[in-house]
Amino acid sequence: MKTKQRLFETHLAMRELCLPPGKEWSPGGAGWSLVQVSIGNGYCLHAQNSTELKTGTVLMLAQQAHAIIRASQLGSMSLHTFKVMPARLTGLITLGEEIFIKLTAAQKEQTVRMLPPDSPVALKMRELSSGSAPSGLMLRLKLLQLFVEAFGAEFGEAVTSPETADAKERLRAFLQKTPPGELVEINCTSRHLSRLFHELVGMSFRDKRAEIRMARARELLATSNTKVVEVALESGYKSLSLFNLVFARRFGTSPGRWRQKYSGNGVAENGSSQKNAIVGQLPRLKKALDFPSN
Repeated sequence: MKTKQRLFETHLAMRELCLPPGKEWSPGGAGWSLVQVSIGNGYCLHAQNSTELKTGTVLMLAQQAHAIIRASQLGSMSLHTFKVMPARLTGLITLGEEIFIKLTAAQKEQTVRMLPPDSPVALKMRELSSGSAPSGLMLRLKLLQLFVEAFGAEFGEAVTSPETADAKERLRAFLQKTPPGELVEINCTSRHLSRLFHELVGMSFRDKRAEIRMARARELLATSNTKVVEVALESGYKSLSLFNLVFARRFGTSPGRWRQKYSGNGVAENGSSQKNAIVGQLPRLKKALDFPSN
């Protein structure tokens, strides 16, 4: 049975929402959502608990949280929110960091986090949602930095098991420093290594490589004007015909038609991939990522 295709959602883009008194909203979709109460008060309703929200509070919500935000009956609520999808950050985070984020999302007690209005993350998010905030690439980089800071000192941690600690540690160390994009050029032939990879990542090396390739292809199609043949090569496919075949089997349509339907949801980079644009400008933007002290 053919499943309904999910819309290609934007991420690292700030949105503003207004909830009338007593009305509800749920972030929904894939990835993590950071939500700040800009004006008003309300409640966050989820399986773990129901929490009162005050102006300035920031919520960090995993997809698995299934949280609902409800405005107070006494007044409307204004929200600023953005979404982060780690699988679409190829070239910017390592596979080990992506695994850590997934492991955190899998823990029920970690799917909903609340940061007080006077926390550094809350103050910085308020700054980024103001009219004086940067735009374009600079804003996306700052939003990504804010997402990482919301994890605090936990970022980069992982779980090991004593019986395979040595092998897993070596594999984990490799994953921690290897961007996902580099995995598309690597072959994993050892049966023992493949088993450890499956234990750490939750899928086979082959399936993970295919997932990375398709994620990169969709990101390029939706956020750039790059030719389809160049998207195929950039995504690790050596021929356009093979890329078209695999893409059509996975998404039920050709890359060109998929782009026509979803490219309006992304931020175009005017002829070059978003990944290349970000990576190429990172040295120049390194100092600019520092927030001014409060």
